[in-house]
Amino acid sequence: MKPSEIGKAYDQIFQKWTDDKFNRENGIEAHKRALAFLKEGKTALDAGCGCTGRFFELLQENGLTPEGIDISERMVEVVREKYPDLTIYHSDICQWQPPKQFDFISGWDSIWHVPLAEKEALIRKLCKALNPGGVFIFSTGGVDEPESITDDAMGPEVYYSTLGIPRYLEVISDENCICRHLEYDQYPELHLYLIVQKSG
Repeated sequence: MKPSEIGKAYDQIFQKWTDDKFNRENGIEAHKRALAFLKEGKTALDAGCGCTGRFFELLQENGLTPEGIDISERMVEVVREKYPDLTIYHSDICQWQPPKQFDFISGWDSIWHVPLAEKEALIRKLCKALNPGGVFIFSTGGVDEPESITDDAMGPEVYYSTLGIPRYLEVISDENCICRHLEYDQYPELHLYLIVQKSG
């Protein structure tokens, strides 16, 4: 499934995240845990920021200036209206080049849509985009081997992929980063998140 198709799928269902029923606490405690590892920082990136802005607000509360990127045109329109002072990129993150180094990067329930063939390169790129001591949190499928699936539970069909836990840890180590925390936060669902910190 092409990234552009993922963007179009989310264009159709963005209201799920603007609805009052959406749980704005989703991922917040995990991000607070990740932020606790950050000794100091100013710049942040929400990779696959969507349109809720809840991570933007948390990052700002912690003294960071966030930027966002998303492939869904409609989600970018909504979030730009809500946060006109923030920099939001409408782009395929696999093709996008970070314009700066970041102290904190989030990829919560977003970069798992990246094609498996491009996943390792993206993880490496985001690790490289961290400043020394910077922190990267991302969620993924909690399995051991590389895997990709499609699912239409939200309506339109969307694609998910994972490198598998062993390969993620190898790639993170290769990029001079350390896994500070790994958790199945919705067990028995295989929803996994990792907190990674750049050495130095």
